[in-house]
Amino acid sequence: MKLLVIGSGGREHAIAKKLLADPIVETVYCAKGNPGMVSDGIQVVAIPETDHQSLIAFAKEMAIDWTFVGPEVPLLNGIVDDFQAAGLNIFGPNKAAAMIEGSKEFAKELMAKYQIPTAEYQSFVDSEKAKAYIQEKGAPIVIKADGLAAGKGVVVAATVDQALAAVEEMLEEQKFGQSGAKVVIEDFLEGEEFSLLAFVHEEQVYPMVIAQDHKRAFDGDEGPNTGGMGAYSPVPQIPQSMIDQAIETVLIPAATGMIDQGTPFTGILYAGLIATVEGPKVIEFNARFGDPETQVVLSRLTSGLAQIIDALLNGRQPEITWNQQFSVGVVVAAEGYPETYQQGMIIPQKAAEDVQLFYAGVAERAGELVAAGGRVFLAEGQGASLEEAQKKVYQALAKMPLNKMFYRKDIGAKALK
Repeated sequence: MKLLVIGSGGREHAIAKKLLADPIVETVYCAKGNPGMVSDGIQVVAIPETDHQSLIAFAKEMAIDWTFVGPEVPLLNGIVDDFQAAGLNIFGPNKAAAMIEGSKEFAKELMAKYQIPTAEYQSFVDSEKAKAYIQEKGAPIVIKADGLAAGKGVVVAATVDQALAAVEEMLEEQKFGQSGAKVVIEDFLEGEEFSLLAFVHEEQVYPMVIAQDHKRAFDGDEGPNTGGMGAYSPVPQIPQSMIDQAIETVLIPAATGMIDQGTPFTGILYAGLIATVEGPKVIEFNARFGDPETQVVLSRLTSGLAQIIDALLNGRQPEITWNQQFSVGVVVAAEGYPETYQQGMIIPQKAAEDVQLFYAGVAERAGELVAAGGRVFLAEGQGASLEEAQKKVYQALAKMPLNKMFYRKDIGAKALK
């Protein structure tokens, strides 16, 4: 098979590498990809993910069997609709179904309608009404921009003043533009977070192994929220009973609810969950693989990724198997991230033999990989225990020259308490 992956980050590097490892696959193209992917045999194509017509023309010219969409923006721009209209096979939700991620209010209304457990909430476009609601509810409280904000549109406010400031930034100062023209304000939930992803084709739901992401920039969950500084899988402090309950009360009702309301979902459904004393509750839905969860979850997949997706696209039941190893992935970021960050530093092109590198914000300069983004790359390692996997990754990172870059030293530590 010849396949095309849309996107250019560490998530797409992991997806493309896993697809290429499947015996039924001959070639994987990635558009627009990044130069760090090339050493893994991935063919990088210089077409941006926003240029649907050029991507369609490429898929036709190269006789691509099907296309996999990595990021959320092309999904919400209707890339699936455009490919299908051109008679091409593509795996991902169409524009209407991708609204489960594209609008927090859409997702909340879906959950309310189909009794999917989540925090109580209200939506606002009026700043004064939003502030009055906050004064009434008190803190801690969570303020979310309704639309996409590159992972930065959520404020967990510890005080009423912080919550009021967040409302002012979003609704009055329009910090996130149209994405923040409406806000969703919801109750703060106590508990341990985990990510539960599934392969979905309408009513068919095949859950993956769970992972836990680390959103804060610095050790001990200090510093600003980021796109994710690392992840690990499995999450031993989340019992199997909690995962089973989440599949039954969240994933399956979400998939059947989407069909019921005329927006059937095909693709990767991501549920960001919190394990509360009352059971699992939804923090957010995404319409695609998470980053950096993808790098640790797919590393544990022992069946062919291409075969799973091909089966779903063609109405067959996929075979899905996982190893029992622990996987730890640590993001190396440019100094200053997630605010203004350094660029142009030379990036290592190899690690210890049993550690994988997945590249994200990189460019090529005079034959070298250099930093060109906030999150630069992720190092992933496996072990029979979480400690073993951690040790493998951190020893590999300690040997790398990482000028003007940083990483968290405690990825996975929550599971060892």
